[in-house]
Amino acid sequence: MSDAIKHECGVAYIRLLKPLSYYHSKYGTAVYGLNKLYLLMEKQHNRGQDGAGIASVKLNVPEGNQNMHRLRIGGQHAIAQLFQNINTEVAELEKMYPDILQHPDFLKGYMRFAAEILLGHLRYGTQGKNNVEFCHPFVKHDMRPTRNLAMAGNFNLVNTDELFAKLALHPTNNMRESDLGAMIETIHYYLCQADEINPERLDIEGILKQATSQFDGGYVFSGLVGNGDSFIMRDPNGIRPCYYYQDDEVVVAASERAAIMTAFNVTQPQIKKLQPGHALIVRADGTFTDTEILAPRKLTACSFERIYFSRGSDPDIYRERMQLGRNLADRVLKALDYHLKHTIVSFIPNTAEIAFYGLIKGLEDYLKDITLERILARRDTITPEEMKELVYRRIRIEKIAIKDAKLRTFITEDASRNEMVQHVYDITYGTVARDVDTLVVIDDSIVRGTTLKESIIKMLDRLGPKRIIIVSSAPQIRYPDCYGIDMSRMGDFIAFQAAVGLLKDNGLDHILDDTYKLCKEAEASKRLDEQNFVKAIYNPYTAEEISAKIARMLRHKDVHTEVDVIYQSIEGLYDACPHNLGDWYFTGNYPTPGGNRVANRAFINYMEQKEGRGY
Repeated sequence: MSDAIKHECGVAYIRLLKPLSYYHSKYGTAVYGLNKLYLLMEKQHNRGQDGAGIASVKLNVPEGNQNMHRLRIGGQHAIAQLFQNINTEVAELEKMYPDILQHPDFLKGYMRFAAEILLGHLRYGTQGKNNVEFCHPFVKHDMRPTRNLAMAGNFNLVNTDELFAKLALHPTNNMRESDLGAMIETIHYYLCQADEINPERLDIEGILKQATSQFDGGYVFSGLVGNGDSFIMRDPNGIRPCYYYQDDEVVVAASERAAIMTAFNVTQPQIKKLQPGHALIVRADGTFTDTEILAPRKLTACSFERIYFSRGSDPDIYRERMQLGRNLADRVLKALDYHLKHTIVSFIPNTAEIAFYGLIKGLEDYLKDITLERILARRDTITPEEMKELVYRRIRIEKIAIKDAKLRTFITEDASRNEMVQHVYDITYGTVARDVDTLVVIDDSIVRGTTLKESIIKMLDRLGPKRIIIVSSAPQIRYPDCYGIDMSRMGDFIAFQAAVGLLKDNGLDHILDDTYKLCKEAEASKRLDEQNFVKAIYNPYTAEEISAKIARMLRHKDVHTEVDVIYQSIEGLYDACPHNLGDWYFTGNYPTPGGNRVANRAFINYMEQKEGRGY
């Protein structure tokens, strides 16, 4: 993605079903669980680079000994630092007890994270500050083990203030500024109630039903209770992803299926999706259930997971991204007037690469059809040279853009920074015939368009192409997200800017004022969540008209080449990702009432020139 956005988070949960000595005997290590947790987190590092944290619960520890531990570290290299911290702890133990790693029960007594229940988290901060205090897991401490709770998750809630007010809670500032703060406070409230009723067997199912019935958002969260119970749950719309694997040794859950496949060397059929509204509940005694907590609603799994966020090593995601690219072939061919001889196709590294291969396959299918058609039409007169030219014809592919990951824009002054941004990407010189070749370059999505305008298109223009066509494997991003992606300010979206520009160009800017009035009236009557009024901004124009306006906006005054923009259609998205139909950022059709409220409030903020979020 050329416009980097923060998004999602990663969750990794492991419940060892055997004593540590079992894993030492079978796998040669007493820290089998920690090794697997590291792999799960490292294989999901794409999901969070603002920080990371782990929590653990030890089973059957002597009374009076601490059995719940937590470690959090902020920054881009948090995973490595977390486990280096643990390695340092082990090294210090080995100085005192040289063979401690050969004695699992002894190790468990001295090492914090030598435990049967482990929870890892990777953070991308979309709400709250990005210092270590906001890294998951959060912990609620209590003298009673049944009231100790550690939690982490991948989510955004849009009704945190309502949750705090409803339960008359008075959290710390850190808790109040974090979605997880509202979630853990709510669940802990009902956990304490359940403990009053039956501390010997907590009603985890009842706790989750009472708490989550009040949540508005998309979520996967996991909790560890001090008595040894643990759980992981998915929202009833299935917005956020969760997969799990279970055998007689472990129960494992993670945000990405491929991470589990790699870490535990298991196949795709062995891994299950946690269904919407369901929770995995693992008791202290190791009994396991997959339980419906909330009735599933219409499945609106996040389509951005498939387009961009999740790692492409998952077999389904790989196929879907290929199809996203293939579905754009007809639009690209039409824009080229079906002339491919002087066309070069490339991609913006690195996440658009799979969609690029799909686009190439679609264009190659067209070439094959044309080749067959011409051979059949002239089968009696075609010469060997003409036959050879047809058979050997290929789509021209070049790696035009190269991302220089080491380059940093260290100067903060706007003019200087824009100059430096141009060089985050480098180009391959000598690949383009000046004033002859057309460049078709695919990106996975276009959010703000800033990097395209200030860097990529200007860079491509230096090669001297006759025309530049930017292709997006995602449809136009028109509305804010409130379920885990950092896209909350309406004015940031290039599609919204283009729609507003068209309204003003055509003397229809009164629609902005009318929409603002409707939003303010709904806000005053507390009906802001009943309807997405912002749709009115886009209604007068087709997607193609908005794309044409975006192309004009992305063409910097210093660019000499003609620029066009092609977006994925909504139908193309549905065709490629039929099981992930969460499309609110494209259509404005939010799966929960809070989404409408966020969109309308984001528009109010835009009209009032406020920089705050819509939630």
